[in-house]
Amino acid sequence: MGNNYDIILIGLVAVFLILRLRSVLGKRTGNEQPPARDPFTPPASPPATPRVGDAAQGSDNVVPLPTASAPAPRQSSATTGPGGIRATVMPTATSGVAAIRTADPDFEPIGFTGGARAAFTTIVEAFARGDTAALKPLLDSATYASFEAAIRGRIERNEKAETTLIGFEASDIAGAEMQGTNAVVTVRFVSEQINVVRNADSQIVDGNPNEVQKVVDLWTFRRDTTSRDPNWLLIKTESEG
Repeated sequence: MGNNYDIILIGLVAVFLILRLRSVLGKRTGNEQPPARDPFTPPASPPATPRVGDAAQGSDNVVPLPTASAPAPRQSSATTGPGGIRATVMPTATSGVAAIRTADPDFEPIGFTGGARAAFTTIVEAFARGDTAALKPLLDSATYASFEAAIRGRIERNEKAETTLIGFEASDIAGAEMQGTNAVVTVRFVSEQINVVRNADSQIVDGNPNEVQKVVDLWTFRRDTTSRDPNWLLIKTESEG
């Protein structure tokens, strides 16, 4: 009988201890340490910070930002090109320039004179060198034939031309018109040059290497406004004065 009381007593003590442990372990004081993170598991990424212009999640009403449209080309009122070179549309060319701009809205007369000056420089220097390969793509067939004949004549006379283009004073549009689909523009170039022609013995037969001359030329260019080729061809040259 005594043994039975001992077993019951031990059982009551065990129950008492279990209840006591549960009462302690079940309490959270706020000071518990977080569980250790598995080092092979990357931490969760923080939520992305929304930016201005982002669409809200779940929204189909995305409004794109407006795109600025290019302004329509308009005639430049500039009277002076880069480097202080005068570049104007002379009264004799005003109506013709307007007609060309109707056929080709991208035509900008002051910008055109810049390209014309570059062509003038290339052609003058190539002609002095006798470089027909450089001249051919810049001239129409008739103008090329006259340039080529002049170069051939120099070769036959054993002469050599030397041209130094010092710079431009002006490149004004003196004339302009539409001839069918062709835009035709005449530019009045005022330039400073040194021109010398030497014979086979390098003796000067024309010109002065120490004299800077003011030269006025009228060059006419043509381009088919319906063509995708943006290049202009030189079709005529004249000297003024």
